[in-house]
Amino acid sequence: MPTPPVFDLQFQQQLDALFRWRRDVRHFKTDPLPSGLLDNLLETATLAPSVGNSQPWRFVVVEDQNCRKAIRDNFEACNQEALKDYDGQKAETYASLKLSGLDRAPAQVAVFCDSHTTVGQGLGQKTMPETLKYSVVSSIQTLWLSARAQGVGIGWVSIIEPDMIKEILDIQQDSWDLVAYLCIGYPEEEHDVPELVRFGWQDRLPFDQTVLRR
Repeated sequence: MPTPPVFDLQFQQQLDALFRWRRDVRHFKTDPLPSGLLDNLLETATLAPSVGNSQPWRFVVVEDQNCRKAIRDNFEACNQEALKDYDGQKAETYASLKLSGLDRAPAQVAVFCDSHTTVGQGLGQKTMPETLKYSVVSSIQTLWLSARAQGVGIGWVSIIEPDMIKEILDIQQDSWDLVAYLCIGYPEEEHDVPELVRFGWQDRLPFDQTVLRR
């Protein structure tokens, strides 16, 4: 049997720091990523756990400028519609937030879940089929942490229409469901506090409000 590595106290502290400094980046530099880095990050993402070892993640690297513009336009339309849900100070705060890196991030990746994959033969999905998408989210978090460890930031764009993104990217597989659209690049500035906290949108919940004991 292989000998596992020893994760000493220094590593544990660095890992905690990585968790704290992993931020949803909205302000990117336009500097391109080094050749091969994006593929390396995506390969690391595939080390994530998945239900029944189903590995349902599907990554689409979006390089075509026409596709990027169409996705940017879809975001803009959805963002204007979302603004209508708020009024007063909340509306002003929402309008002031930069909710995407679509204008500057050098790399963009659409992440899909193959919801009908036969890999894993359905193990663990009988009562909770949504675990396939949970597995994809786990791969995204793995990607996020690996990127942050190398000084690369990620922003998750959720204010888009999944069906329109599939159409724009010519994804013809009916079983592929959009889970995330990611902007990837070097952040303009670094923070260990989420932007939505810093801008007064929502504070972190106290720990004791998130844990129940029975």
